Amino acid sequence: MHPSTLFQLALMGLLVASIPLTMVWLSSSVNKYRKLVWVMAFLTFDLIVFGGFTRLTDSGLGCPDWPGCYGAANPFIAHEHIAAAEALMPTGPVTKVKAWIEMIHRYLAMGIGVLIMALMFQAFRQWKKTKLDAFKPAMPVALFLFVCVQGAFGAWTVTLKLQPVIVTIHLLLGMALLAMLVWLGGREDYLMKPPSPVRDLAGLRSLRTLALVAAVVLVVQIALGGWVSTNYATLACDEFPLCDGKLVPEMDFEHGFTLWRELGKTAAGHYLQFSALVAIHWVHRNFAIIVTVVLGLAAWRAMGEAQLRKTGKMLGAVLLVQLFTGVATVYFDFPLAIAVLHNAGAALLVLTVTMLNYKVKYLLEVSQRTPANADVPVNSYR
Repeated sequence: MHPSTLFQLALMGLLVASIPLTMVWLSSSVNKYRKLVWVMAFLTFDLIVFGGFTRLTDSGLGCPDWPGCYGAANPFIAHEHIAAAEALMPTGPVTKVKAWIEMIHRYLAMGIGVLIMALMFQAFRQWKKTKLDAFKPAMPVALFLFVCVQGAFGAWTVTLKLQPVIVTIHLLLGMALLAMLVWLGGREDYLMKPPSPVRDLAGLRSLRTLALVAAVVLVVQIALGGWVSTNYATLACDEFPLCDGKLVPEMDFEHGFTLWRELGKTAAGHYLQFSALVAIHWVHRNFAIIVTVVLGLAAWRAMGEAQLRKTGKMLGAVLLVQLFTGVATVYFDFPLAIAVLHNAGAALLVLTVTMLNYKVKYLLEVSQRTPANADVPVNSYR
């Protein structure tokens, strides 16, 4: 790719990042570092939702090279190549609309990368001046390294032609990036205003374990959901609660869950049988029962603690909506809007489960070192 194209793409990333950076800089917030973290978490959530929209509209190969579009910085410049590809295959992977969807997704991702670099720079700068825990640069550095890995998988998603395991890992890394930002934001919140200690340490420890288990089962379910989406197995079971008129239909687990293979192919290069897609869908659908029980129990337990009640209610509400959109996606024959909402619901579950984990962790730490009837000093950003 020509250096001028890379320069134009870098400018686009800076332009996208300049908008939230300006908003944070001009805001009345005393702690702009914390505000930037939460703005980045919000934008990462948006990126995940738009990434789902990109995948669901079959726009992942709207620009079949990376990081540009036919070697250009935007689809306007690559118009001739896109028009030629669209003329050959009007409903194929490359169209003008799909090219813009894919490039907007990339521009947003580049903007978040620039924001992470800005956060890392600010962390080092403030840490050198104050040595406050709030500005420890370890997490921003980890975020920077993580987003570089995520970018590599974004490139491989295109260059390996939507290979399911690569696309699924790309999704999981996006969810992990969101979790890391939410965790960092939570740390900033609690360093600025620590929670009040509680007396029931045993109950808090058991809730801590339950919250961790909830995080694990949620990761597994998102991986299974990503596997359904990247293999286009959403309508392999087009009824609910039965699948092909049976509780346990005919399934091919061996080929369905072979990880390293081309899209729509077996590892040997043969076309994937429909029974393999049924297996992929059926496992995701039934594991949702385990997820519902574990996350529902975590939400119920959290609602029993005053300082966690709001998070517990939020987790329970998002879980119910996610169950509804999952069933509705099948029942209404995969409408795009509901499918995007289902993807957004998965990201919201990651957000709320992460919030629950960090809140329980810090609440437990404060309660263990401070008597419940003592005043907790505020660790301000002095």
